[in-house]
Amino acid sequence: MKKNLNFLIVCADFYSDIADTMVTNAKNYLDKKNFIYEIKKVNGSFEVPILISMLDDEIIKKYDGIIALGCIIRGETDHYNFISSSIIDKILSLSIKKKIPIGNGILTCENMDQVKNRYEHKPIEAIEAVISVLRNLP
Repeated sequence: MKKNLNFLIVCADFYSDIADTMVTNAKNYLDKKNFIYEIKKVNGSFEVPILISMLDDEIIKKYDGIIALGCIIRGETDHYNFISSSIIDKILSLSIKKKIPIGNGILTCENMDQVKNRYEHKPIEAIEAVISVLRNLP
């Protein structure tokens, strides 16, 4: 595995306070490892895989991994179920299609208490997941 990894962070900032903390924690972790990163923000979690899918292969090749960040909180309708499932499926599909590890740091929570228990460490878990894949490449 090469030392100076380059990451793309794609973050949904619908919940801006949560998104800001997630991005800050991701940046701090990557800075400690002396990794390179670029950040792109979109309005909501649904747009995260859309943006990744629109990046052409030449752009994707400059990154070693992608970190998808965001937060979806269950509301009163079925919207949560459809959005959460669609995003997770699409992130996996994109990772396989574009041959790049994508760390899923998009929280899917029932309520704000669950968010508060997870959002600070979730970006690091997503980064470590990507690194674990990269570590196993020849």
